[in-house]
Amino acid sequence: MTTTTATTEADPFVHPALFYRGSRQYLQGTTPFVLGGLDAGEPVAVAVPERNLRLIRDELGELASQVRLIDMSEAGRNPGRIIPAVLTAFADLHPGRRVRIIGEPIWPERSATEYPACVQHEALINLAFAGRGVTILCPYDLDGLDPEVVRDARMTHPTIMDVSGLHISEEYAPEHAVQEYNRPLPAPGNAAEFAFGETDLPGVRAFAVEHASRMGLSGERLQDLRLIASELASNSLDHGGGSGTLRLWFEDGRAVIEVSDAGHIVDLLAGRRPAAARQQGSRGLLMTNLLSDLVRIHTGGDGTTVRAYFTV
Repeated sequence: MTTTTATTEADPFVHPALFYRGSRQYLQGTTPFVLGGLDAGEPVAVAVPERNLRLIRDELGELASQVRLIDMSEAGRNPGRIIPAVLTAFADLHPGRRVRIIGEPIWPERSATEYPACVQHEALINLAFAGRGVTILCPYDLDGLDPEVVRDARMTHPTIMDVSGLHISEEYAPEHAVQEYNRPLPAPGNAAEFAFGETDLPGVRAFAVEHASRMGLSGERLQDLRLIASELASNSLDHGGGSGTLRLWFEDGRAVIEVSDAGHIVDLLAGRRPAAARQQGSRGLLMTNLLSDLVRIHTGGDGTTVRAYFTV
């Protein structure tokens, strides 16, 4: 199995999926990619789940100290956080230089609730890095993942790498992938609800803290949820028709907060661009992605729902 960093005249961004079976194929696909970057003088980051991070670290030996190693199961627990806080954050540390990143956001233990956000993340990488000198290799475990996941990887990556070499993906359609997983969110079974308008932001914060604390959230995480409630409600007031509905409930060990309104998010990268220091206006979606354990969004002409999860 070989890797490539070839670029096209049209776009210097390269985004292959690596299909592998077992540790041997994993290392055959990832290690030459890392070593090729080091030989070329390119900054290299590896953001993969801890068990695979150990494999790569051990294989690289002393050279591992020259690579930025990131546990994706922690840094990327919310897929919406990966572009701004992992990939872009690393690339922006090296302006004017091509960088290489191994990013593995989908692994067998990802839940069905998390998976749609993972697919949208993989699709949006192509939009976020178009025109940049960046190569992002995304491994996929063929033995542990469902065939549907492999199908979606072909839709979100322009090229596919496997034991037979590098191939163009005939199914590549990232914007279709984003829309396919822009699905209505299932209604909660038993949620506390608060309808708010222009003068109700203090009530939003108090309502969120009261109900989330009853669910067992406390300390810094409770304050994070309070901030997100305020930011999302402010978004609704500014961009969602001047009102909205806040809901909170407990689900599978997590406190869930949801804000819905009449707005429609048309910017596919909303909440995934790092905010400039002097940026004006709301950063609500970005803050939500950075602070939450998972974020799911459904948006369309009939309104927008943003749902954030906090592990208790």
